[in-house]
Amino acid sequence: MLKYSDYVNITIPDGEIMFVLEKSKEKKKPLYVSLYEQMKHLIAEGKYEEGQKLPSKRKLGQSLKISALTVDAAYQQLIAEGYVYSVEKSGFFVSKRVELIQKTTKEQGMLMKSEQKDIESFLYQFQTNVVDTSLFPNATWAKLSREVLSENRHEMLNMTHTQGMEPLRREIAKYLELYRGVKVELNQIVIGSGSSSLIGIIIELLGRTKRYAMEDPGYSKVYHLFKGNDVDLSLIPLDEYGISISNLIESKAEIVHITPSHQFPSGIVMPIQRRSELLNWAALSNDRYIIEDDYDSEFRFQGKPIPALQGLDSNDKVIYMNTFTKTLAPSFRMSYIVLPKKLLPKYQQLSSYHGCTVPNFEQYILYKFMNGGYFERHLNRMKNQYREKIEIILNTIKPYPEIQLKGYETGLHFLMEVHTDLSEGELVQKAFKNKISVTGLSAYIRNQQVNHQIPTLVIGYSGIPTKEVGEAVELLILSWGLEKK
Repeated sequence: MLKYSDYVNITIPDGEIMFVLEKSKEKKKPLYVSLYEQMKHLIAEGKYEEGQKLPSKRKLGQSLKISALTVDAAYQQLIAEGYVYSVEKSGFFVSKRVELIQKTTKEQGMLMKSEQKDIESFLYQFQTNVVDTSLFPNATWAKLSREVLSENRHEMLNMTHTQGMEPLRREIAKYLELYRGVKVELNQIVIGSGSSSLIGIIIELLGRTKRYAMEDPGYSKVYHLFKGNDVDLSLIPLDEYGISISNLIESKAEIVHITPSHQFPSGIVMPIQRRSELLNWAALSNDRYIIEDDYDSEFRFQGKPIPALQGLDSNDKVIYMNTFTKTLAPSFRMSYIVLPKKLLPKYQQLSSYHGCTVPNFEQYILYKFMNGGYFERHLNRMKNQYREKIEIILNTIKPYPEIQLKGYETGLHFLMEVHTDLSEGELVQKAFKNKISVTGLSAYIRNQQVNHQIPTLVIGYSGIPTKEVGEAVELLILSWGLEKK
């Protein structure tokens, strides 16, 4: 009887089928596995037809000089995977074949080309959903991770509060009071994995039968989250102060999502008068609420941070939400909301079948990061670096009077108005041909009746290295054929 070490170059005819069993390259690979793989390959290639009878265990074993038990083991594996079926007292037969649909070579080539274009072809990408990852505090994060594994290994593996770890919520509450003018209690804070899960909770809490509203232009992701939750959604245009109150009233919406500290993508900072009007609108009905998205308010480069709308609210009408994706990294999927106290009883009912969607391990690290003062130092470092990038960009565009920037004093993106005969679409295409990715303001406008006269681009600069940001902006401008004055 042959062993796997002797298993080499044995060929037997079986009608038109030839078994060629070669010595396994893997020294400890069982013999039945080699036979199973050979037969599966023959079946997959169509060498055996559907319903065709296979050699019996005894015949195949004798021909290959191996045990019938080894052949049976190979057949049993083929049966388990559906390639073969057995009929009692009749033998083994090839199962029905179902061909997988394959893309044509041309389609595959086009798909690969498209994917490569997205990933590799651009020299620079002015994106709004990235940060400068070179600023991430890797050494500190690694140190705190080791501490959690050493000191909190039991708590890390157990269930946590449905609203998130209490120590982390306490740090968030301290941060909000100190930097955003928001005073909250721990039971008002709910931690979740990104805006998707939290907006889902808000909609479940307020109800899908309510009419919702959001800014136009506005966040595409938020728009799709609302539509994906099957709510009635109105799009409210902006004026120079932010969302239009008259249009909001006309829409008869009961819930409105806004970005008052740095409107996305226009960059408008809502003044106190408009904030007061908005709060008055909400106070006129028990069913009205404001969802305040404070997504990048930490990054204000001139003067003090603008206080959050929630801090002005005396009627318990604002649902505040924020995220760590801008302050740490986009892949760090942790966000939080602050619920009005009047909504807490209903939330407690919902929380009975909701669990916290953020792993304890990440919550413990972030707690230590905030409690140890690392978060504050990290924010200051990021603000200094982003401020430097803005100064470089401002110096770069000085020789080009056709270029005007708006909203660069706050946040990680700004608007670039281009006074030229080219249309917004032509500006985007010319940049694209020069391997620069940029998005026009029109891409964020849902209501096509909303027009802006000057071609305008939304420039996210945070992901481009400081040493390259000036060159990136210069190449973008040169792609439009503009000359220095």
